[in-house]
Amino acid sequence: MANRYRYSSRLLVVAIAVVFVAIGLAGVVSQNKPQIVLAEAPLVEKGQLPNNAACLSCHMVEGQVKEFPNGDLISVVIAPETYGLSAHATLSCQVCHTNISGYPHPENLAQSSRDYTLQYQNTCNQCHPSQATELLDSVHSKIMAEGNLNAPICADCHNPHEQPKIKKDEQGRLTAVEHAQSAMVCGQCHSTIYEDYAKSVHGTGVLVDKNPDVPSCIDCHGVHSVRGPIGGAAFRLSSPKICADCHTNEEIMSKYGLSTQVLQTYIADFHGTTVTLFEKLDPDQQINMPVCYDCHGVHDIRRADDPEKGLQVKQNLLATCQKCHPDATENFPDAWLSHYIPDRNRYPLVYWVNEFYKYFIPTVLGGMGLFVVSDIYRRWVVDRRKKNSIPAETVVESQKETQDSDSLQDQQEIKSVEEENQITDEKRQDEENS
Repeated sequence: MANRYRYSSRLLVVAIAVVFVAIGLAGVVSQNKPQIVLAEAPLVEKGQLPNNAACLSCHMVEGQVKEFPNGDLISVVIAPETYGLSAHATLSCQVCHTNISGYPHPENLAQSSRDYTLQYQNTCNQCHPSQATELLDSVHSKIMAEGNLNAPICADCHNPHEQPKIKKDEQGRLTAVEHAQSAMVCGQCHSTIYEDYAKSVHGTGVLVDKNPDVPSCIDCHGVHSVRGPIGGAAFRLSSPKICADCHTNEEIMSKYGLSTQVLQTYIADFHGTTVTLFEKLDPDQQINMPVCYDCHGVHDIRRADDPEKGLQVKQNLLATCQKCHPDATENFPDAWLSHYIPDRNRYPLVYWVNEFYKYFIPTVLGGMGLFVVSDIYRRWVVDRRKKNSIPAETVVESQKETQDSDSLQDQQEIKSVEEENQITDEKRQDEENS
């Protein structure tokens, strides 16, 4: 019994010694190994409750950054109040950060902040499969596949820790504020284009007036399946239809007194006819026929009465025409009808000339056609009837007269030959006598 007691005491002493040694070693390691996150944090269990309290207890501490080997710095601070209002507030952190289940976190081998962001390139696909599918056809994905790692991914446009739920109206359209915000998101990368757009008639309507009728970037280029000139000639050929989405909408255009006949008048014109033909037959073929933005501008579209670029100002219109027609004179733009179909009130002279030819040309062509048909009828029907109605005796007499005529002609030919032979003989006899 005493021996068993002494043996137990020795085991207890050894166990206590091991604990102290382990604590000492842990202290040495912690002093030699730098910590990325400064705040203390307990282990985070997988499947953590959506309040993410364990993660936020560390990441809410201000001033924390992560430095990458190339010198890039990113903040690792997540404000609980901001995250709580985001669209992802009810998701556990591990839904996206699948490789992190405790602290210290696993080592991350990213060499730059961009490398780190691209590690989450496909993370959104698990919850947003339809948007991910649309993204595959975008110009952003195309240039990313070509090796441009600066092409935007989901997290570049939608901050996963701050992105609020996108607000829409009863018709399912973006609210005016969200509509304007979408242009600002694009401006983060396309800053020069954004500056031009902000000064345009469209940009003023979206950013200043907050008018949902006016197009933002996504209305022309798409949201996730972003399209643009880099996509090839097909975008240029289809661009008139992009403009027509708004400019043929009677409900919208009637508010501003704008013509809804833009697409119809463009397609009826030589320019539009050619573009439409190429779009159907050879959409990848580059053409030099103008589309809407060649005349009206791309992102810097101004009001029609703008003194600098508005096409209602004749000198501006002439300068625009001279881009393709350098020999155009001052009167060249007078044929332009501003995308309106002439009527009694607008361009009445053109309207009445069109009306005249609408009846004159069919009348002339119809008269010519009637004349041709009547002539064919006379030749093929009337003449045949006359020929078939000649009496038999007349035919016999006609044949007899023809035979007599042929006989008389033969006699004359024989006589002519005899006379020629006689003359020839006389000439031969004279030569012999001489």
